[in-house]
Parts: sequence; C-alpha cells; structure tokens
Amino acid sequence: MRILVADDNPSGRQLVKDILESIGYDAITAIDGLNALTLIQTQVPDLIILDVNMPGMSGFEVCEVVKNDPALSHIPVLMLTAQTDIDSRITGLGLGADDYLGKPFNPRELAARVEARLRNKSETDTLRKMQELVRQTFERFVAPSVVERLLENPERIKLGGQLQEVTVMFSDLEGFTSVSEYTEPENLLAILNSYHELVVSIVQEHDGTIDKFIGDAVMALYNTPLTQPDHALRAVRTALAIRYHLPAFWEQFDPHYRMKINFGIHSGLAVVGNVGTPQIMNFSAVGDTINLASRLQGMGEDGQILLSQATYELLADEVQVRPIGLQNVKGRSEPVMIYEALQMAFE
Repeated sequence: MRILVADDNPSGRQLVKDILESIGYDAITAIDGLNALTLIQTQVPDLIILDVNMPGMSGFEVCEVVKNDPALSHIPVLMLTAQTDIDSRITGLGLGADDYLGKPFNPRELAARVEARLRNKSETDTLRKMQELVRQTFERFVAPSVVERLLENPERIKLGGQLQEVTVMFSDLEGFTSVSEYTEPENLLAILNSYHELVVSIVQEHDGTIDKFIGDAVMALYNTPLTQPDHALRAVRTALAIRYHLPAFWEQFDPHYRMKINFGIHSGLAVVGNVGTPQIMNFSAVGDTINLASRLQGMGEDGQILLSQATYELLADEVQVRPIGLQNVKGRSEPVMIYEALQMAFE
C-alpha cells in the first residue's frame, strides 16, 4: 500500500518515511502542501499523513480539499503535528481528518494508527465496491427505493448464483409481429418502447426486477434480489395493473396499434445471479421455472393472465381465477394445470 507523507521538515519527513517502510509500506513524500496535493491527485495514495504548518498550503487546507473531492474523500487522513491543543484537533477532525497524532510521537503508536486506518479503509473500500456493484447491477432494472434498500446492506445480496424460489412473469404484445410488417422501423421502435415503459413502471411499482427484454416481451422476477413473502401475489397484481391501465394508455395510438398484452406467471426454483462475462454481466434467473412461465405466456390470447398451479397455490384466495384445466405444454411430458387470473378477490 502507498502512503503519502507531507512535511516541510526534511528530518521529520524522512523519519516517518523510514518507519513506514520498515513495516512494509511504500512511502512517498511531499515537501509542502501544494506538492502534497499534486501527488494525492496523481498517485492517489491509500493513506495521507499531513503536517499542519507547511508553506503555501497548510495541512488543514490540504485535508479540506481532499475531503471535499468525491474522487479522493475515501482516502483516510492522519494529521501528524506539533499543534496538539484541543482547538487544533477540533479543526482537523472537523475538516474530515480521520485521526490526529501529536509530535513528538512514539513510532509504535504511529505504526498502530496507520494499521488501524488502513484496516478501516480496506473494509470501507470493500463495502463501497459492493455498493457500486449493486448499483451497476440493479439501478436500471428495479425501482430506486429497492436499490436504496439493497445499498443499506449489500452483503446480503449474493450475486454469484444461488438456487431460490422466484415468481417469473412474462408479458408479450399480442399481434406485434403483424403490426411490424406494415409499420416503419422508427415508429415501431417508438411504439414498442412506449409499451415497455408502461410495463416497466408498473413492475417497479410492485418491486419487481426487470430481467430482460426479448423483442416485444418483458421478463420480470419477484422474490429477488430482496425477499418477498408475497412474491406470487405481487406478480399477479402487476399483470392486473398493467391490464387495467391499458385502455387509457391506448388513447395515444391509432386503433391498429392498440395491442393487448398476454401474461404467463409461474413460481418455482431457479438459479439466480449474475450471468455473463466480467465485462458484460446481467442479473438474471435460469432454469425450468423460467421456461414454463414463457410457455404459459405463449398460450395466452386476448390479454389473458395465465398462472401455473404452483403460483395459484401461493395466492391464498386473494385472486379470482378461472380454472382452464390440464394443458399440454411444449417441452413437458406431463400436462400442466393452468388458471386464468381475472381480478383481485375483493374488488
């Protein structure tokens, strides 16, 4: 790890450098405040040790600049100075210094404080990286409120892949292929994006996670990345809400662009986590649960919301359904019991 030592006194500067190098750190030195600030900005050390009284720019001024710069503020600052009065300590700590040690100092105490600051920085850096990974993974696909809850404790989010129960909802525009045959590509994309915007906004209102867009289809997940005991109900509520808002949404389009949306919803186990390469990665779910939800959506017509038996059993009579019966589903050796969601039970 690299540590910057800023002190206008050559012997004091060299003493601290020797102590740091004796315990295995790479120490670089600055002869005054301006020199220190230049080195901080160009070499970005892991720790900064500042004297206070330096020509051109004091240690307090350097500390203030560092702590007000988002790119540098994470670097811990240790004030090492002969100014040990309480007012100076308060000033330094008030400007954001992480520690304050008076001169003359004991080398063992300096080493211990350096170790403590670097250990704390390592823990903070790890948390910061995890938070950044959470932001990069989820901020485009879940509601901002969900992202903020994830950032409160990013350690509970397992991004590497785990088997867990989820509810998967597929939505797809009915007749989109036919519409695309007589619509200019620019207009088609605008229409498709408008439909997607409606679907995504309502999925996020119900704390669902947008997994992916597949042409005109949207895949959403529930019960991940946050646990949701009512994940099946959230998915069905989402589909019902989208269908409810469609008539008003259609008003902006000519009649031949007013497409209905069919839904397929299934609950079951899936492997959930980051899928892709280190360069390009998406949070997603894979497994037979996803395949069945997609098949159910493909069987729908005229705006149907089709549910599997597994999802139906999780709804606790809160949704009115119409049993459709056992149906043969592509890729399944046994028939699948299917239900159509009609409306919430108490509406």
